[in-house]
Amino acid sequence: MVITTIQRTRLLAAGVLCMTAVLATGCGGGGGGGQPPVTTYAVTATAGTGGTISPTSATVNAGTTTAFTVTPNSGYTISGVTGCGGTLTGNTYTTGATSANCTVSASFVAQYNVTASTAGPGGAISPSSAAVIAGATTTFTVTPNSGYTINSVTGCGGSLSGNTYTIASANASCAVTASFSAAFTWVTGSSTPDVMGVYGTQGVADAGNAPGARHGPITWTDASGNLWTYGGYGVGDPIFSDMWKYSPKTGLWTWVAGSNTPNNAAVYGTLGVAAAANNPGSNAASAYSWTDSNGNLWVFGGYGYDSTGTRGWLNALWEYSPTTGMWTWQAGSTTVNARGVYGTQGVAAATNYPGARAGGGFTDADGNAWLYGGAGYDSNGTLGGLSDLWRYSAASHQWTWINGSNIVNQKGVYGTQGVASATNSPGAGPGPSWMDANGNFWLFAGTGYDTNGNLGQLNALWKYSPSTNQWTWVSGSNTVNAKGVYGTQGVASDTNVPGARHYTTTWTDSAGNFWLFGGTGFDSTGAYNELNDLWKYSPSTNQWTWVAGSNTVNAPANYGTRGVAAAANVPGARDDFSTWNDGTFVWLFGGEGLNASGADPNAPAWNDLWKYPVK
Repeated sequence: MVITTIQRTRLLAAGVLCMTAVLATGCGGGGGGGQPPVTTYAVTATAGTGGTISPTSATVNAGTTTAFTVTPNSGYTISGVTGCGGTLTGNTYTTGATSANCTVSASFVAQYNVTASTAGPGGAISPSSAAVIAGATTTFTVTPNSGYTINSVTGCGGSLSGNTYTIASANASCAVTASFSAAFTWVTGSSTPDVMGVYGTQGVADAGNAPGARHGPITWTDASGNLWTYGGYGVGDPIFSDMWKYSPKTGLWTWVAGSNTPNNAAVYGTLGVAAAANNPGSNAASAYSWTDSNGNLWVFGGYGYDSTGTRGWLNALWEYSPTTGMWTWQAGSTTVNARGVYGTQGVAAATNYPGARAGGGFTDADGNAWLYGGAGYDSNGTLGGLSDLWRYSAASHQWTWINGSNIVNQKGVYGTQGVASATNSPGAGPGPSWMDANGNFWLFAGTGYDTNGNLGQLNALWKYSPSTNQWTWVSGSNTVNAKGVYGTQGVASDTNVPGARHYTTTWTDSAGNFWLFGGTGFDSTGAYNELNDLWKYSPSTNQWTWVAGSNTVNAPANYGTRGVAAAANVPGARDDFSTWNDGTFVWLFGGEGLNASGADPNAPAWNDLWKYPVK
């Protein structure tokens, strides 16, 4: 077939038209329509006072979502974000599937920081901080440590209910502060006097075991924190020779050794040789004791029974090993009422030896034992109040007469208050003592002789410097039978001072403060009898603080609930407690004094165990 020029031109024109149609609507049969236009919507975003939202607008295809970032200003938090069917996750607001123009609105609210802290030791408050929106409240949990009570919780206009502190409606950042107070806890033992011991099986701890009521035993603490006691006076003043151990972890007593009947003769054995049969016999009246670097107990003197079964003052030195459970007689006489052998003052000798006595002392940083005064026998074999200072060397096992008189019943030489002097001396008889961080020896009162040579109760506080070998009269009266000046409870003052007393209970805390509880002495009115006042002395300020207890004699006990510390808890007025200090608590056991009603018909003995925190 021959295509003419005219035909070729027509065919080309038709092809062009076809391609144009294909571009516009498609070619090749089917005849479908074109794509619909895409629909979009405008999403706008607004923010109230206290923050921003971004972006401020977005164009969103129909059926899709978009996201906005919501940012509160400092001191604000997001109150709410609404609009466009969205949801908020953290600081991101994501719209729902968009089907119309819409608006996202963010609002903010002021937010305050509430912090919580404690003032001093004794407990915790949690959480340590909380973010609280304006007008809202929050709570904190206040938890006292064992032996403490909540003293106060203040701040943010809140209120305390039980252990929960709820702040008032927040309108500013604020702080909550909790403080705690140390308190007595009645741990175990009877709240009635003159209770007999329940020994159980020797060596076996049991919930039913308990030492009988007593006062004046020997006490010490081992490396595991167990509390040990030996002997003491019982009801009617028999003298015990039983040894007990109390575990604060289990709350159980164990009868470790010794007899469960009183008034037993000592078994000395061979000098320097440990033996299972050895024992110091019945002993009481504040025998001086200490523990060495090996954890062994050393006991000097006391009042009890010698090798012949004779009752009197002792000067034997004993060592007890908790590891072997055996006693060793290390030095001293096997019979009562031995006189002192003083030798040359300042010179150690194997023949030197303090006379039989009951007295107090301390150990120094080198493990040497120091002994001061007490009641006993002098160089002439005369019984009375002693004012001699001795040192026992842990290395040489020899005694040295350091200071003071070798004759009984010497009066105090006070000198000028606050000024050390070679001629100063506390005089015969003073009692409880302790050593400070600088190696100085402190001594408080007791029965003794004042500056005029009068015998009575003293309340003078003394400090001895081993480096200068001099005494300083620090505070208190230089005459006997001074009444207490209590001031305001809990407030230290230059004028505060405990009344003159003896057989008081003392300890030191981790800050080096000296604590004193009870005894027999003079109250705020000058009345004389049993006391239950608790005092703290600060060497750094030279001030006394009346902490707890009564400022009058013969106050009864308030036991509260066994095992629960309470501000009102306090042992009754009494003297001659047993005392342990384990670094966390001071433990007080027994003593002699008033019954629960405050009466004192027969000076009953006790077996109640108390604890008080050592701050």
